[in-house]
Amino acid sequence: MSASNLSRSLGLQLVVVVVIGNIIGSGVYKKVAPMAAELQSSGWVLVCWIIAGIISLFGALCNAEVAGLLADTGGEFAYYKKIYNRFFAFLFGWSLFTVIQTAAISSLAYVFAESLQSIIQLPPVLASMSEVSIGEVFFPFAYFEVKLIAITLIILLTWINTHGVKTGAGVSTAILLLVFAGIFTIIIFGLSSGRSDLSRISLQTLDGSTVSTSSVFTAMLAAFWAYQGWAAIGYIGGEIKDAKRNIPRGITIGVLVVISIYLLVNATYLSLLPVDALQGVYTSGNQIAAIEAVRSFWGQGGGLFISILILITTLGCTNATILASSRPYFAMAREGLFFKSVEKLNEKKAPANSLLYQCIWACVLVLSGTFDQLTDMIIFAVFIYYGATTLGVFILRKKMPDAPRPYKVWGYPIVPAIVVLFCIGLVFNTFFSRPREAAMGLILMSTGIPMYYFFRKKYVQDSGGDN
Repeated sequence: MSASNLSRSLGLQLVVVVVIGNIIGSGVYKKVAPMAAELQSSGWVLVCWIIAGIISLFGALCNAEVAGLLADTGGEFAYYKKIYNRFFAFLFGWSLFTVIQTAAISSLAYVFAESLQSIIQLPPVLASMSEVSIGEVFFPFAYFEVKLIAITLIILLTWINTHGVKTGAGVSTAILLLVFAGIFTIIIFGLSSGRSDLSRISLQTLDGSTVSTSSVFTAMLAAFWAYQGWAAIGYIGGEIKDAKRNIPRGITIGVLVVISIYLLVNATYLSLLPVDALQGVYTSGNQIAAIEAVRSFWGQGGGLFISILILITTLGCTNATILASSRPYFAMAREGLFFKSVEKLNEKKAPANSLLYQCIWACVLVLSGTFDQLTDMIIFAVFIYYGATTLGVFILRKKMPDAPRPYKVWGYPIVPAIVVLFCIGLVFNTFFSRPREAAMGLILMSTGIPMYYFFRKKYVQDSGGDN
């Protein structure tokens, strides 16, 4: 069912803003350190950023063909109903709610809170309960003062987004301009400083060993988190002018811009900090690679500058993610596949109840885990569906050969085949390299099976719908 009651108010410029705003978040500052620890080679870190960028672009181009053909609010939820069936579409939407998008909101808000804590040292809260755990896996009261800040941010941005999509997108535009200014300041001053040494970037590992294929895939979990988010523009397809043209264009432009920025800024980090220093940042558990890189040429003042930049960036990405992510649940509710109250719009034409449900679960996830634990779980889950969307390019070319396509993926059928095979490889590698995160993601996604039959019984049968 089309979300015809939503206002189509976003043009191409704001589409590009939302795409980039959903991508550039914490990963651009934090993920170079775990990649260096995994690979022990600065050159291979850049290789992984390049491969991840190419795969993300290929995936984005495949998604753009599907979006151009089937654009509507809900993104892949709307696409999967036509490519596969209502059951698979629901599992995707439920995975967004339980794992993919809510955990992304939680992770971004958590990094915002960590950065604020590094600037303003807040007193410990419930420190005596920090060792309380659930199954020795979740420690809800550990760093509770940081988690409270993250929860407060999620609640505040949710409230802002109840005032309509243009308000939320306008906030993202203003923040993104500040983020670009800050990142290019790091690149220009970092590469031109006396501390920069591009000869540090080498394919040689610290111990002279060969980098394994499994290590490359594992390192790319970190890179893919940094690239994650471009598909979220499809979730607000019903609010975009000329969506079938502007979504493919916006995705392609946005991803190309982000790839260029990531390569420049990570080359800057790697020219400033040797691999063993980045390993130390990772093992410390409470440092951020970008802060240490900027401190190396600007001292403590540089540390303050980058901490403020991370605050602004994660604020913008959290806002963009909250704005886009609530729309699939709205679309699901209209199909009778989510809580009925979620289909209601407020006077600003915003899905306020969907935003509320999303806010509550994202706050719960803040209490459940650490940043890296959450992001690895997200990437495992999301690549199952990236593969499914890309496979949809082949299926739709068979099912709807004569349908008008505003955009056709470049390099068909080779490019979509590469993406599908890569998704399969990454998912299987995650089972072996990060079994806990993969299992957690799979369990949360699997809860969608009984929930589908619950919603179908409660709503779909009453309205005479099919399954």
